[in-house]
Amino acid sequence: MAFATSVRVYYEDTDLAGIVYYANYLKFIERARSEWVEALGIDQARLRNEAGIVFAVRRVEADYLSPARFGDRLRVTAAPVAVTGARIVLDQEVWRGDDRLFAARVTLVCLTAAGGAARVPAAIRASLAPGPV
Repeated sequence: MAFATSVRVYYEDTDLAGIVYYANYLKFIERARSEWVEALGIDQARLRNEAGIVFAVRRVEADYLSPARFGDRLRVTAAPVAVTGARIVLDQEVWRGDDRLFAARVTLVCLTAAGGAARVPAAIRASLAPGPV
């Protein structure tokens, strides 16, 4: 169940050498996660307002493989690896054509609006799960 969206590299995304500043890859994968969740029909604002839960990044393991540059059109992917009661693990990648530029494993946790641990609602677990829940 991999999801893909496109991102264009703007001048503001780059450093003096014209390559994407390393922290901006995290923005690119965040945008892809947001687009993916929306495509699944999950309204995160409503989830926060009605159920009192939010998702937060707990861990990112990232590999910067090759630089993206000003003007590049990139494909950013998100694919679930594991979904548990309170945690979601995704593999995310940034591609330029057939070249993989960036790879990350992202761990999200479900929290109450006050910041305490919460369970991922069963319906959301089912929609995100890479296999049987």
